[in-house]
Amino acid sequence: MSHHLPSRATLAATLLASVLLGAGAAAAAASAPTLKRTADGHPDFSGVWTNASVTKLTRPPGVAQLTITAAEAQARARSNPMVRNLEADAAPSEVSDRPPSVGDPGGYNGFWLDPGRSYAQVKGEFRTSWIVEPADGQLPFSEAGRERVRQAGAFARRADTPADPEALEPWDRCLIASRGSGGPGMLNNIYNSNYQIVQTPHAVAIVVEMIHDVRTIPLFRGKAAAQAGHGPAVLQPWFGDSTGWWEGDTLVVETLNANAEQGRAGPLFLTPQARVTERFTRAARGEILYEFQVEDATYYARPWRAEMSLTALKDQLFEYACHEGNYALADILHGVRAAEGSARTPR
Repeated sequence: MSHHLPSRATLAATLLASVLLGAGAAAAAASAPTLKRTADGHPDFSGVWTNASVTKLTRPPGVAQLTITAAEAQARARSNPMVRNLEADAAPSEVSDRPPSVGDPGGYNGFWLDPGRSYAQVKGEFRTSWIVEPADGQLPFSEAGRERVRQAGAFARRADTPADPEALEPWDRCLIASRGSGGPGMLNNIYNSNYQIVQTPHAVAIVVEMIHDVRTIPLFRGKAAAQAGHGPAVLQPWFGDSTGWWEGDTLVVETLNANAEQGRAGPLFLTPQARVTERFTRAARGEILYEFQVEDATYYARPWRAEMSLTALKDQLFEYACHEGNYALADILHGVRAAEGSARTPR
């Protein structure tokens, strides 16, 4: 039996190719984020995260572009009304400062607020809105949707003189977080824009610091199983009916059957027939790329999509003990009834 040995030229070419391939693989490995993984092999999202930012769901009036430079982001953040109020409130008090006028109890001062002081970076870009589609960064309301939003505004104004507890918004009753903090999708608030994710092979729980909300999302083997795992449409829990599955290293969460009261109150308006698809992907060691798409033919003329960064925090969450729903609600109703009685009393 004869053996044909490779020539020196062949050996050299093979060695060179191996070196080049090895260098390319090493470069790719160096550029890719090192993902912390769970025992079952999936990326580990466990930890405490925040989306506190000057960036909001929709783009500010007069701002056309989605991305801005670092210098523009810094300048716009300094001129943001919330940031300016925080800086003014942090200044030493003056002797001439007076309490609010009679009948006006005032609101939170800057000590209690933590809205973020900079624009968010998403995919390495400073963003002026979470919404990326449509291109104008605005919610694409249909005419029917605009009418529903007008009705929601009228409901909120009636809450100034509530006839009963149900006349107040869900967050006034300490039922869910305000300004869409709980999701889906999860929006930043004026403070407590923080989340803790607890992950197991069979479920993911997202603890929302604002109010006390917890989203528990069961995980399935694939999309078809997850979609079959939704409950009946007649059940409309707070934060909707969410199921999840893995697509490679991305956690996908689909939510149906949104709670009608939550969807009416906004700011992310939804009917129970809506579909919200969220995607969680580890973008870096301390960052999650969080995306969500909303489909609701009643409110919106077309599906729309948003992108956001969740940034790792070393801090822990604290209990948000919301007592307004336990104590202040009765006082609010007593106060309104007393004011109505005083107006009926002849002077």
